[in-house]
Amino acid sequence: MEKYFAILRGINVGGHRKILMKDLKILFKKQGFKNAVSYIQSGNVIFEAKYEKNIPEIENTISSAIKKQFGFDVPVIVRKTKELKMILNSNPFLKNDNHDAEKLAVTFLNKFPDKESVKLVEQFDFSPDKFKIVDNNIFILLAGKYSDSKLTNQFFENKLKLKSTTRNWKTINKLFEIAEK
Repeated sequence: MEKYFAILRGINVGGHRKILMKDLKILFKKQGFKNAVSYIQSGNVIFEAKYEKNIPEIENTISSAIKKQFGFDVPVIVRKTKELKMILNSNPFLKNDNHDAEKLAVTFLNKFPDKESVKLVEQFDFSPDKFKIVDNNIFILLAGKYSDSKLTNQFFENKLKLKSTTRNWKTINKLFEIAEK
C-alpha cells in the first residue's frame, strides 16, 4: 500500500457543495481506499491505496464517486504523501527570508505546467504578493490575506490551463504530521 493525500477544491465554502468529513471518509472506503483520515472541513484526506493505481486514476475515482453521491463536480488533486516533505523543504520563500508562516501558501497543480505557460505566468507581478512555480506546485508569499490576493486558483488555472487548489502553510504542515503517523 502507498500513502497519498487528496485535496478537494471548493467544498464546504460558504455553505456550498457541502460534504461532511465522515461521509467523505466513507466514500473513500467504498472506493477501496484504506485508513482515510481527514483534516479540517475543507477536503484534505490522507489515505492508502494499492500500488498498482496511478494518480490520475485515483483522482478520477474520487471525483466520479463525489459526483455520483453528492451530485456536483469537485476538482481533486492527489499526491503521494512523501511529496509533502519535499514541498516543506523546497519553499523558496523560507530559504532566504524569515517570513511569517501565516503568509505562506501552496497552490497544487494537477499536472506539470508546460514551460511556455510558466514563462507567461512568471511575467505577471502582483507585488507585494509573490509566487514561484516549482514543478507542479506554486509557492505563494502573501502581504495580506489570501482572499485579498490576485494569486488565486482561477488566475493560475486560466493562465496554465490546469486544475489547482491552494492550501495554507499550516494545513500543509498538519497534513505532513498526519501522514507521518
